[in-house]
Amino acid sequence: MPKRKYFRKILLGSKYSKVLLSLVVLFLTGLLGAIFTFIMITKDFPRPENLSEHQIFQSTKIYDRTGTVLLYELYGEEKRTIVPLDTISKNLIDAVIATEDADFYNHHGIDFKSIVRAVLTDLRLGAPLQGASTISQQLIRSSFLTREKTAIRKTKEIILTLELERRYSKNTILELYLNQVPFGSNTYGAEAASETYFQKPVSDISLAEAATLAAIIQSPSGLSPYGNNLDRLLARKDFVLGRMNEEGFITKEQRDEARKEEIKFSPVRQTIKAPHFVMYIKQQLEDKYGEEYLQQAGLKVYTTLNYDYQKIAEKAVIEGATTNKNYKAYNSALISLDPKTGEILAMVGSKDYFGNVYPEGCTPGKNCLFEPYPNVTIANRQPGSSFKPFAYATAFKKGYNDKTIVVDELTSFGSWGGSDYTPQNYDLRFRGPVTLRTALAQSLNIPAVKVLAYMAGIEDSIQTAKDMGITTLTRPSSFYGLSLVLGGGEVKLLDMASAYGVFATNGYRAPYSSILKIEDSDGNVIEKNNISPRKVLDTEVAQMVNSILSDNQARAPVFGLNSALYIPGYEVAAKTGTTSEYKDGWIIGYTPSIVTGVWAGNNDNTPMVKGPGVSVSGPIWKNYMEQVLINYPKENFSTSEIIEE
Repeated sequence: MPKRKYFRKILLGSKYSKVLLSLVVLFLTGLLGAIFTFIMITKDFPRPENLSEHQIFQSTKIYDRTGTVLLYELYGEEKRTIVPLDTISKNLIDAVIATEDADFYNHHGIDFKSIVRAVLTDLRLGAPLQGASTISQQLIRSSFLTREKTAIRKTKEIILTLELERRYSKNTILELYLNQVPFGSNTYGAEAASETYFQKPVSDISLAEAATLAAIIQSPSGLSPYGNNLDRLLARKDFVLGRMNEEGFITKEQRDEARKEEIKFSPVRQTIKAPHFVMYIKQQLEDKYGEEYLQQAGLKVYTTLNYDYQKIAEKAVIEGATTNKNYKAYNSALISLDPKTGEILAMVGSKDYFGNVYPEGCTPGKNCLFEPYPNVTIANRQPGSSFKPFAYATAFKKGYNDKTIVVDELTSFGSWGGSDYTPQNYDLRFRGPVTLRTALAQSLNIPAVKVLAYMAGIEDSIQTAKDMGITTLTRPSSFYGLSLVLGGGEVKLLDMASAYGVFATNGYRAPYSSILKIEDSDGNVIEKNNISPRKVLDTEVAQMVNSILSDNQARAPVFGLNSALYIPGYEVAAKTGTTSEYKDGWIIGYTPSIVTGVWAGNNDNTPMVKGPGVSVSGPIWKNYMEQVLINYPKENFSTSEIIEE
């Protein structure tokens, strides 16, 4: 047999050779497929050599309700100053490497050990929580890619990262990263961040300040020094210092000394209108859409804010807070809503978002009488007697009315909290038998406790408050006890104003909202406010509370006929609140069309000097309401239009 035919027979006839041939075909097919896939993935690749070029994104804009007043522009103006690596503090370089990529100088762009460690951690936790991106990967992702979790995107990231590492030295990559990474507040790069937060070049920052900047990188918005999470930022700073010690960059002594250093942030210098409201909106957007999406998407956010009302509110708060220094009260806040829609019309979270802490040298979150950034309208504070209407409304639901008699006399309610509970009225007087109208209108404490104990019930009163919008009373009723009706449970000013809105609308609740609609960059509406009010309180009950809280004659014996609760020409309902030792002064007041709440006091709970709610919050509330009420008809609670289900 000829050799050619022999070998052909061997190749084609043997079952092993057929398997071999199939494997060769599969290999070639797979190779061609891989080459084709690689070409498809890389055909439109960005070029790593373009990394230094400025990236242009469409900013997200936040407007007032008219769409004509720009309140804030997210990432609309990138604050950036490019500096060489050798002018960046070594402490910051070490801090970033220790926390973001400890093996930066040892890997080639992809840290496979970290990937394996992250996968094992995710499997143990049952969720994809552990990151494993190197500094090089982060640079590629922020420059060219998105955070979408797809195989193709991840493949692109890996290939580009390897190419980046091939083209650039480690120090060049680190320099690019530190000049591009976001630090919040529209600030990009280490130099701009240092100037923004510390008003000094990045070459001059201390070890503790360097650790703080490195801490911000994890969540530039969530850990902003100007937000509501300063405690989280400082905790993260301490973590960074710990990592620096573990990686051998600093000693334990340096770590401990830096942890003790007080971090002093510079005041906000960026132009922003209605700052507390904007930060409230910004947090909502980031929670829903993510920071990077907002940076690029070019959204138009139309909020509920009435900017004319906002300016009136800010002026009223700063004027009132200035006067309140006489009571040693150094801060105040205001919230105003439309009770029929729940829309927030004005929000002032402190007397001056751009001010300095007081007294000078105090530690925010510990002993500052005034802090500019925390938004008091969404903070937990005790409401004092402003909580009483919920108990009275509960009693009215059970058949009692404003003519029901209760005796105002010295009364022991037995042991509570380890001692005998014997509340006193504000003026230490007793009035004997009084109607519930008189008791609520004059804010008498002893009758209020009796209403809670014997007519309304603690659990039912809490449920009424929850139905109307109070979100913070989550503990068992026994925790609050009878002091609940005098403000023993912490609430939010925003919740209280929203809940009083149920009285204003004769029993309908419209949950508070802050966004009317959101459009994408092409003008398509992607989100719209569709809140519908629902009935949560009987009309008769709401009208009875309205009648009492607007009865100027009934409250006159305590407040006078021309108090801060009285606005000539308008039927306005209002209730004040003062906590024990004068730590908080409240007023919530409303008409059928607008409800406004004001708080006054000190951030650190230092007592005022006999500053009742009517004295410290009342003038601010009246100043604001008198100016905005001219935009509404003179409505009457008993005849105002009732929303139909």
